[in-house]
Amino acid sequence: MTRRLAEVAKKVGMSEATVSRVLNGKPGVSEATREAVLTALDVLGYERPTQLRGDRARLVGLVLPELQNPIFPAFAEVVGGALAQQGFTSVLCTRTLGGVSEAEYVDLLLQQQVSGVVFAGGLFAQADASHEHYELLRERRLPTVLVNAAVAHLAFPQVSCDDVAAAEMALGHLRSLGHERIGMVLGPPDHVPSRRKLDAADLDPEFVEHTMFSLEGGHAAAARLIRRGVTGVICASDVMALGAIRAARRAGLSVPDDVSVIGYDDSALMNCTDPPLTTLRQPIDAMGRAVVDLLAAQIDKALVPADELLFEPELVVRASTGPVKR
Repeated sequence: MTRRLAEVAKKVGMSEATVSRVLNGKPGVSEATREAVLTALDVLGYERPTQLRGDRARLVGLVLPELQNPIFPAFAEVVGGALAQQGFTSVLCTRTLGGVSEAEYVDLLLQQQVSGVVFAGGLFAQADASHEHYELLRERRLPTVLVNAAVAHLAFPQVSCDDVAAAEMALGHLRSLGHERIGMVLGPPDHVPSRRKLDAADLDPEFVEHTMFSLEGGHAAAARLIRRGVTGVICASDVMALGAIRAARRAGLSVPDDVSVIGYDDSALMNCTDPPLTTLRQPIDAMGRAVVDLLAAQIDKALVPADELLFEPELVVRASTGPVKR
């Protein structure tokens, strides 16, 4: 108990006596002080005293699939900053291969009495994945927001970049440059955003490859498309697109003289690659603010429809695309 008092007091910059008054439910403590002490307890991993567990902590779980793709740390920064402005602290939960699963993170966050959860790039977007932990959140009526397209039956608010518009922009750009043999490198077949892009593109199945969201996946998939004679490759992420550029070079081809490549996200440093990457920019600042507004409204008990807000991507043309070689 003494160690807990000391750690919490140090975390919030208060005396141990003040922390003790909060933990023992004594009067004479401001609401701001009480909230600061309870949040520190949650962050440090201590259980709240029984009489204080009825209130939710001003913590919000931010569940991401990875941090290697630069778009996810960028999104976490935007959402974390917007949450802080509203008096919440974000708890970053990152899935790793063989590590803590999304369902296990949900259990941990519920134990910590979080005020809400934001999921980005999660299992909600995979039709064949288990969705029981999302059903648990709905049963508990915990405020939740999903980022980017989800399977149809999950009744949570969503904030998405428009996959249909992105596919149409990418195809229109390549066709304006004279490309006719255009391929797509997408995520797994059950991945909903990839399905949307594919439906909008309506390409010959020969020119579509599904793979994992990684440099290596993009390389392998693009290599197959290049062997089939495509002159333009549209990828479902910037990381995949970098793999496609590598595949073209391994095949002795030049980007963009022989093969044009388009990414998706406009994540950090894509203007510094060789060549700088043409890509579809997700408006993560606007999307992140919308996510926090939707979450805060739910936390404040406002009625928030389980609708999907679609944000328009922006085509950013750089040097990885060029006219088709005649």
